[in-house]
Amino acid sequence: MSLKRKAADIVAAEAKKPKANSSITSFFGPPKTNSSTSSTNPSKGPTEPAPALKFDKEKWVAGLTDEQRALLKLEIETLHESWLAVLKDEITSKSFIELKKFLKSEAEAGKKIFPPSEDVYSWSRHTPLSTVKAVILGQDPYHNLNQAHGLCFSVRPPTPAPPSLQNIYKALKKEYPTFEPPPNKGGLLTPWADRGVLLLNTCLTVRAHEANSHAGKGWEKFTQKVIDLVCQKRTHGVVFLAWGSPAQKRCVGINGSKHYVLKSVHPSPLSAHKGFFDCGHFTKANEWLKERYGDDGVIDWNLNVAPEDAGV
Repeated sequence: MSLKRKAADIVAAEAKKPKANSSITSFFGPPKTNSSTSSTNPSKGPTEPAPALKFDKEKWVAGLTDEQRALLKLEIETLHESWLAVLKDEITSKSFIELKKFLKSEAEAGKKIFPPSEDVYSWSRHTPLSTVKAVILGQDPYHNLNQAHGLCFSVRPPTPAPPSLQNIYKALKKEYPTFEPPPNKGGLLTPWADRGVLLLNTCLTVRAHEANSHAGKGWEKFTQKVIDLVCQKRTHGVVFLAWGSPAQKRCVGINGSKHYVLKSVHPSPLSAHKGFFDCGHFTKANEWLKERYGDDGVIDWNLNVAPEDAGV
């Protein structure tokens, strides 16, 4: 099987980062049409019809307490509305509010947190709920400078691809000899996200240079809810690529008759040699998606897209 089409043909995605001077009210109303996630984009494949918009964001925000509105400012302003509509109860739960209080205390203590706040929910903007057809599960965000930007495994240029991502490229090259990675040894995976691949970490933040420093603070419950919602809402079926035991534990309970869970060791240099390079996950995912969605459901895994066209 060859790659479906050259990624250079992808229509440039609209910028996904929220504007620096954005406000709560500027995010009211339904999301704007995004050419990179439209069902008319052949590389994206068909999407399920979005349900009639019932979520009144402005009314919901007005009903929050002052404390909730202050603590949830980031979610209100940067979480894509397709996700906010179904996660609104989760983010007002006691556990999530406690998580937000913890993150606030980290900031007040002068702790540097990755990714930058405006990128914490970039996965939701690159991959609205109605477009998800595959999920790649990560663990902790990268914890060094100029790495994490809200999509698991991905780094923005000019940062070179980290070792685990380089191993992902090697596996792809074995499956698709025509596969091309990002230019200049890069690691930008936004083209995948714009094509319906949800790139979700288990924890969405981390303290600089301290791996797993935000584990056990509440992100796990939130991201599990995201996974559960994908299973519930994406009724045509979704492929989950679960690399490593932590990711595989996240997939326990997924209905195998509706969705497809692919399991392998993690692509880390510590474990990739134990079977990752020959797992065949990318072709298996496309074969299954083709059966469910037809030819247009196949994911173009190519990444040779100029950063300015990749929706960084």
